[in-house]
Amino acid sequence: MSVTAERARRRTSRVRQDTWRVAALGAALALVALVPPATAGASSTPSTASAPHGIAWTTQTVAPGVQLRTGVLRDADAAGEWTATVQAPAVNRLTGAATWAPLGDRAWADATAARLRDAGFEPRLERVAWDDYADTPHGTMGWQVRVGRYATQAEAAPAGTALAAAGFRTSVEWTGYDGRQAADGERIHVAVLDPKHLRATIAASDGGNTADREKTSTVAARLGSLIGVNGGFFITSDADGVQGTMAGLSAVNGQLESMAVGSRAALILGNGGRRPRIADLSTTVTVRAGSATYAVQGINRVPGKLRNCGRPGAVPIAQPRHDTTCTLADDLVKFTSAFRAALPTGAGTQVVLDRRGVVVSTGERGGVVPEHGSVLQGTGAAAEWLTGHAHTGVRLSLREVVRDSSGRAVRLGPDDSIVSAAPTLVENGRVHIDAATEGTLDPLDLSFGFAWSNVRQPRTLAGIDRHGRLLLATVDGRQPGVSEGFTLGEAARFMRSLGAVQALNLDGGGSTAMTVKGALVNVTSDATGERAVGDTIQVVPETGRH
Repeated sequence: MSVTAERARRRTSRVRQDTWRVAALGAALALVALVPPATAGASSTPSTASAPHGIAWTTQTVAPGVQLRTGVLRDADAAGEWTATVQAPAVNRLTGAATWAPLGDRAWADATAARLRDAGFEPRLERVAWDDYADTPHGTMGWQVRVGRYATQAEAAPAGTALAAAGFRTSVEWTGYDGRQAADGERIHVAVLDPKHLRATIAASDGGNTADREKTSTVAARLGSLIGVNGGFFITSDADGVQGTMAGLSAVNGQLESMAVGSRAALILGNGGRRPRIADLSTTVTVRAGSATYAVQGINRVPGKLRNCGRPGAVPIAQPRHDTTCTLADDLVKFTSAFRAALPTGAGTQVVLDRRGVVVSTGERGGVVPEHGSVLQGTGAAAEWLTGHAHTGVRLSLREVVRDSSGRAVRLGPDDSIVSAAPTLVENGRVHIDAATEGTLDPLDLSFGFAWSNVRQPRTLAGIDRHGRLLLATVDGRQPGVSEGFTLGEAARFMRSLGAVQALNLDGGGSTAMTVKGALVNVTSDATGERAVGDTIQVVPETGRH
C-alpha cells in the first residue's frame, strides 16, 4: 500500500472511530435527556442498564429533580502507547521569546526526520488537523515527529534520554491523549438537575472568602449539598496574585466578586439555579465622585496583575489569554468584604469606604477590608484620580454592569450567581467552540494552548438542554489506559450528545471534581489528591445549611 493510501486509510479510520465514540455516547446518554423527572417518591437506589457497545451506566436518583449517571466508555480496539515526541523551536508571539512547540510545519518535520535518521533513529511523521473550532483555520495544524512505540513510560524514558543526548528536545507522551486516535477509556459522571422538580438551590460558592482555596468536597460537606463540582478559573500561584481569587467573572449571592476578562463564557444561575443560562459575558465598573468618573478594572485582585488578561490597556495583550498574567500600569481595583485576606501593599493609593460608600480614610495600601465596607486601590493614573477626588467624607458611587454578547444587561438579584471559564462548546444546539476568541488557543502561535485545547484532559462541563435542565459533567483524565479525558472538541460533541443546546467548559485538569452528598465520586488527577479550588457549584437542599 502506498504512503498516501495508508494515510488516507488512517484518516478514514480516525473519522470512523470518532463517529463511533459520539454515536456510542449519544445512544447511551440520550437516556439522560429522556429519563422522566424525579418525583418526591422516587427511589435513590442506583440502577444499572447496559447501553450499546457494552457501556454500563449506573443511574441514581439523588433527590427530586437530581439524577446522577455514571459510566465508563471503553474501546477495546484502542492502541495507546508511549512514545518520544520531538519539540519544534518556536517564538512566543506576544513576548518574542524563544520557546518550544509540540508540532511544527511540514518543512521542519521533514528536516527533523532527516536529522533523526542520520543520527540512527527511525522517526515517524504524524499530521495534526485543526479540530472543530469556530474561529480557527481548517485542515492541517502541523506535524508531530515521534520516535518509538513502548508499552510503558519506563520503557520509553531511555529513548527520550538518547534523543536529548543527540541534540533533540523531546517529551515522553502517551498517545492515548491524542485527540486523533481512540481513547482506551473515559470515566464519566453526569448530574441532571431539573429546576421544575428541584427542592434545592444551585449556586456558586467561594466558601465565604474570595481569597482562599478549598476542596470541592470540603465545601459540599459543610453545605450538605446534593451535588458539587468545581467552578471557574482561579489563581494558583503567589506570582500571579492572591491564591484562590478568581481569574474571570464571578458573582456570589448577587454580588460581583471578580470581573470578566474580555467576553468569555459564563454559567448564569438565576433565581437559585432555577433559571440557568449560558452566555458570553463582559463587565464594566465605574466609580463616580460628583461629576468625575474613573473605570474600575478589577475586583478582588492584586492591582497591576491580570491573570488571563482581557482588560483594556493590558500588556502584552488586551484580549483574553489563558494562563497568562498581563500587567496594567494604571489600575483601579475594588475589594469587597468577601476578600478576607491581607490587602495588597505597594506603590499607589488606598481608599476605605463604609457600607454607604462614604470615604472613611485614605492613605497607603494595606490592612484589611472592613466588615460591611469596601476598599479601592489605585496605581499610576488611577492613584492620582483617587487622590484628587476621594477625600474623607465624600461619597463615592460604583456602577457595576454585566452584559451578554448581545449587549443586554444581566441584572443580579440576591439569589443569582455566575461562574465563568472558557470556552463556549455548544451554542444554539450546534457545536460552537470559540477557543481562539476566548483565548485558550492561538492560531498564530502553536507553542500556546495546544495541550490545553487539543490534548485529552480531565474536564468539568456545564450545559443546558431544551427542557431547561442543567447538566453538570466530569470526565476523569491523565490516567493512561484507564481514563484519558476529552479534548475540547470531544467535550463539545459529548455535551451535544447529551442534548445540550448550550454548553461551556469549566475549569478542568487537577481541579476536576464531582461530589454526591459531600463525597467525592470521581478520581482526580493530581498525585496529591483532590485539589483545593477557588469556587464551586453546589446544589444545596432547601433544608440544608447556606
